[in-house]
Amino acid sequence: MKQNWEERYGSSDYVYGVEPNDYFRQELSKLKPGMLLLLGEGEGRNATFASKNGWSVDAVDWSEEARNKAHRLSRSHNVIFNYIVADITQYTPDTEKFDAVALIYIHLPEYERQELFKKIFNALKPGGKLILEAFDIDQIKYKSGGPSSPDLLYSLEDIVELCIDYNFDNFSKEVIQLSEGRLHKGDAAVIRFTGTKP
Repeated sequence: MKQNWEERYGSSDYVYGVEPNDYFRQELSKLKPGMLLLLGEGEGRNATFASKNGWSVDAVDWSEEARNKAHRLSRSHNVIFNYIVADITQYTPDTEKFDAVALIYIHLPEYERQELFKKIFNALKPGGKLILEAFDIDQIKYKSGGPSSPDLLYSLEDIVELCIDYNFDNFSKEVIQLSEGRLHKGDAAVIRFTGTKP
């Protein structure tokens, strides 16, 4: 699996584009800058945007090719962020370090999901925000990207169970028009969630 991602990110183009995810940009712009954790950050589009807007960013992804491209992108915008090459299912962030954590299209098997969400909750400071956008189970009907296995997609019920300890700020299922590089393009069924750690 790691090799698949290295090959995907090894192409010359930014396969998910260089602009931040729309929902991430919208939600992050509501917050006072602080410490941000981006898991599965890929080629650095969200980390670069956040850094330009005053956030101190820790980005984590297991692809060295993605890290190299992320550093190129950040340099082109004259910003710097911390990029950690690690498997996000094995990585444990510091407790109560972050003001916000973002999960943008992170699709894992159920047992790995549960552990990851526990770590995220512990990593957030009280009052910290979780920002999530992920493909809904209905994404199987569309050709705009995402996993082909239903087991890796989310339902609204999944998000409720994973995020039950948060105060819900925003929670919706939508069909949106994706335009994020060549691999996220077209109509897409997504779940959007923002929650606050009490």
